[in-house]
Amino acid sequence: MHLEAVRQRIAQAAKRAGRDPSGIGIVAVTKTHPIEVVKQAAGEGLHDIGENRVQEALAKQESWPDAPVRWHLIGHLQRNKAKQAVGRFAMIHSLDSVRLADALEQAAAQRNVVQAVLVQVNVAREPQKDGCAPEEAEALIAHAATCAHLSVKGLMTIAPFTDDQSVIRATFKGLKELRDRLSAVSRQPLGTLSMGMSSDFEIAIEEGATLLRLGTVLFGERKP
Repeated sequence: MHLEAVRQRIAQAAKRAGRDPSGIGIVAVTKTHPIEVVKQAAGEGLHDIGENRVQEALAKQESWPDAPVRWHLIGHLQRNKAKQAVGRFAMIHSLDSVRLADALEQAAAQRNVVQAVLVQVNVAREPQKDGCAPEEAEALIAHAATCAHLSVKGLMTIAPFTDDQSVIRATFKGLKELRDRLSAVSRQPLGTLSMGMSSDFEIAIEEGATLLRLGTVLFGERKP
């Protein structure tokens, strides 16, 4: 695992942005990797683990029930999987609609838990990607605020897969500006900005990311 090199790159990007690197967390993305990789990550101090699919994550949780980690669901969540997801993840990064908020609220109420979530915003408006439109985020956060068993902690986005760094930077900058504006009208602080993956995390840091979702840069290319 290439954790030390990644930490150095994080520190350098934070320095360029005049930020304290201690305020930038890593979610180690272990999708398609075996549970041994999760154990390796935890052993090296990475205690936030990200999975894209509910079933794969639950299987790993069941194979290591006392894992000293916080599980994150970072992939798209279908409404019919809400019951399976609620209470099993420290944070769900992909709240993108009122209907999903209602499904999560109902499931969380049944389990008597408060589920932390991030609102996923499709800042770049890519038709193939999930996430609400930027102009829909305020209403979605306001709706989630009426759900007693949901706690919106911030925003998440995925930048376009492109070599044009100006497009990537504009996406991350747009999410931070949206967060700053919505924080002024939200009932709760939106402190978390989940943005930046293996190919673009340094730009995300420079634009204000507080949580990076890193897989390949830590563990190498996934096996097909």
